[in-house]
Amino acid sequence: MGHSESAIRKAAPTGQAASAGRRRGGSRVAQPTPPPAPAGTLEALAAGSGISSATLSRVLNHPEQVRAALRERAEQVLRDAGYVPHGAARSLASRRSRTMGAIVPTVDSALFAKIVEGLQQAIHADGYQLLLASSSYSPQREAAEVRALLERGVDGLMLVGRARATETEAMLRARGLPVATTCHFDSAAHWPSIGWDNVREASRAADYLLDIGHRRFGVIAGLSADNDRAADRIAGYRAALAKRGIALAPGAVLERPYTVPEARQAMAALLRLPEPPTAVLCGNDILAYGALQECLWRDLRVPGDVSIVGFDNIEMAAHCRPGITTVDVPATRIGEAAGRALLAGRPADAAAPPAHVCLELELIVRGSTAPPEPNPKARRGARPAGLLATAS
Repeated sequence: MGHSESAIRKAAPTGQAASAGRRRGGSRVAQPTPPPAPAGTLEALAAGSGISSATLSRVLNHPEQVRAALRERAEQVLRDAGYVPHGAARSLASRRSRTMGAIVPTVDSALFAKIVEGLQQAIHADGYQLLLASSSYSPQREAAEVRALLERGVDGLMLVGRARATETEAMLRARGLPVATTCHFDSAAHWPSIGWDNVREASRAADYLLDIGHRRFGVIAGLSADNDRAADRIAGYRAALAKRGIALAPGAVLERPYTVPEARQAMAALLRLPEPPTAVLCGNDILAYGALQECLWRDLRVPGDVSIVGFDNIEMAAHCRPGITTVDVPATRIGEAAGRALLAGRPADAAAPPAHVCLELELIVRGSTAPPEPNPKARRGARPAGLLATAS
């Protein structure tokens, strides 16, 4: 255990009393020796290296202001000591934390992982670190995470979608820091929206199936409550079919969490309809993969008996058998664009209109879709329920 200044004091040697002390009533009083700077501080490194603490600080914060030879010496001193600047202290001095925040609906998503990766690459190149949180598709949870990240002093924030609590918007406007939202396009948003028109892109997927001859459809969508992307895709599917005079049958639109087991159950329900669909539109590739697996476990042919379309183009969609026809989302590019928007520093309360980015997505046609056969086999559940329950 270390000793404090008050615990140990050394009197000056007798021969140096005049320089080390002062007279009080005819006697000399010893002055305490100043304590050494705490180990690991710039002051301690300065004392041991002969480079002033001001120069060391300048090398850390504004290296371009220091002569090259001196900068190299200082950087070597800092490296040798394993010196790490104190983030809170730097934030107080610069009024910046050099951190950005991101809140995604779930971390269990290949799509959001790619978006976050792109965001991190963009901000890291400018010296920023990333703090990540998830909302579990809950506006209330998102509001709590926004508050926590604002309390941490983030310099900008990336969110997903447009549906959020009024409390969240109020906090962001009051703080006035840069905000970017992803995975949607909203020209009326207060901050940059970087993504695509979910209604338009879902309509395009449905149009493709209509163009190759399908007329009986099913939809396995994500839960649309508090998820504007899922709701917009359902609206897009309906709009495309309505333009061709087709209405979705009762029970043909099923909303489920984004998991393979839930998608399998939904596909089983669609196959039990009096007239099962020849084509199924899925809200993302996880739902499409689950639907595909349910068909394969029932010995149905994909695409011979039923065609399946996904959304996102995650890596798995290209490597299952058959490969899944899907809408390609350039997730990494979207994350990078969000990072650039945050670094540009447009505050949420700025008067000038934000710079929105609306991408046109591409439909990737693979082996899970084909024109409907004239007389598809009506095989809707060849395996016993027990085998289906144990399949994984």
